[in-house]
Amino acid sequence: MSRIGSGVGIVAVALVLAGCGADAPPASSSTANTSTAATTPSPSPSPASTTSGAAPDAPQILRFTATTVDGAQFDAATLAGKPAVLWFWAAWCPRCRAAADDVAGIQRDFAGKVTVVGVAGLNSGDAAMREFVADRSIGGFVNLADDKGEIWRRFDVTTQEYYVILDRSGTVVHKGPLSPDALRDRVTALAG
Repeated sequence: MSRIGSGVGIVAVALVLAGCGADAPPASSSTANTSTAATTPSPSPSPASTTSGAAPDAPQILRFTATTVDGAQFDAATLAGKPAVLWFWAAWCPRCRAAADDVAGIQRDFAGKVTVVGVAGLNSGDAAMREFVADRSIGGFVNLADDKGEIWRRFDVTTQEYYVILDRSGTVVHKGPLSPDALRDRVTALAG
């Protein structure tokens, strides 16, 4: 089986085990399965997603390009120098649908201080991704189309409704699910 095929299989098993039902996200960050270690995962990007002309001051983890849900090109090096929230979602996920308003609120309330980027995937499909963005009114921030899972693998994400939060130096300061209040608390701390 190819590496991509085995990665998809691992993601499928993780989804079966984790489930993506209508259940709510964890009530607080103390009950969430989170990691607050300030470490940057070692990226394993595919050659197609690596940017050779990335800004020299961008950390390695942000040296990739992607296509947005609406077909535009996105260079992650533009995230360097400011805190960022990467929100990993799937168009078919009820928890992701429920979280969309909270994520849009973070983007609105912290515009100019923290950058929010949605990363859609897990076989969502282009049309469903665009529909999700329109239906949930999350077009105010960039949403990447990542059905191949390249960005998901880069950040070691195996399930949807998951956050990767980076500080202004590009260091991962959180990986995992968050309740709306815990997300807002973490972003408030970084924006200060």
